[in-house]
Amino acid sequence: MYTREELSIYPFFKQNLEGRRISDVLDGLTGLVSRPFMIGFVKDLIDSGTPFSFGILDLDNFKYVNDNYGHSVGDGVLKTVGDHLASFLKDYGIAGRFGGDEFVFINLRDLDYSAKKKFCLDMYGNNTYSSSFSVLRRTIKVEEFELFVTGTTGMASFPEDAKDYDSLFATIDKALYRGKTKGRNCYIIYVPEKHANIEIRKLQKSSLYEIFRNMSIAFDSSPTVLGKMKAIIHAIAQDLHLTDMYYIAQDGMMRSVLKDTVIGPAQDAGKALSDDLFATNLLENLNETCPIFFDTLHKNELETILIADVRVGPKSFGYILFAEPRSLRIWQDSEMSIMFSIARMLAGFMIGRHVEMI
Repeated sequence: MYTREELSIYPFFKQNLEGRRISDVLDGLTGLVSRPFMIGFVKDLIDSGTPFSFGILDLDNFKYVNDNYGHSVGDGVLKTVGDHLASFLKDYGIAGRFGGDEFVFINLRDLDYSAKKKFCLDMYGNNTYSSSFSVLRRTIKVEEFELFVTGTTGMASFPEDAKDYDSLFATIDKALYRGKTKGRNCYIIYVPEKHANIEIRKLQKSSLYEIFRNMSIAFDSSPTVLGKMKAIIHAIAQDLHLTDMYYIAQDGMMRSVLKDTVIGPAQDAGKALSDDLFATNLLENLNETCPIFFDTLHKNELETILIADVRVGPKSFGYILFAEPRSLRIWQDSEMSIMFSIARMLAGFMIGRHVEMI
């Protein structure tokens, strides 16, 4: 929880705390600055011409925490993340709660792209396996539960990226939504050349019904297994923000669907699955159970996978997978449902016609 002394080093808060209790400007749960006063602080910095970076952080899949562990655990996660964010920004910035599982922060130190990137790398722990202090990609213990917490961040700067509050908030909102469409668990630093023309409504996916409909139409458009896979990935790639789909047939080689090329050996990939489906962005977990598959993924810089067994009953034809390069994407339930459906559709086609994947 911020103290009067910590906030009073900034003229805006010193003035607004006169005649007020410290609790009047803080969020009751996290002890961070409340939304109205964070917005007021941002506008004050703009009015005074003070350069700063502004960011918004949205915790990933937070509804899952509340639904499965209860709201008291969810509140504990919010408070702990808030404490870590405030500590991380100490001496050069302020953190606030924007609402729900969203936080905002002001960074008065890091203004150019390289400095902002270093800040974000440190906030995310540099990489998943970093042992240094970080705000995200870390395990948080709340009550008797240990939860691995990630988030998605959008960040921009005044006056470089925007000259007023509304425009500045629009830039970080675009960056945040770009991060969500890339699979969450990442940060996006606003770059005008990349993000200025983004329209958030265009970033949002088609409905799940539309995706399944398009997938079904694509499946029926080709008479061959590979043709069906190519048609499917073309139909869903934009909505799911996928770069490719891969398959592993009976010869144990992993191949690209779009390029129709061999990626590498993956004879032991099936050891990753204990059920029909497996997803991870912690590839190190595969090194022990399926080292050949891990080595192929690692050499191709594929950091996050969603893999399904193409089977009907006891008969397995191989595996299909989404695997994204240089990304720690978190696969969502809807994406897992789509992958499972593709696997079953392919298996049903092959067993009905007595054909193999290749």
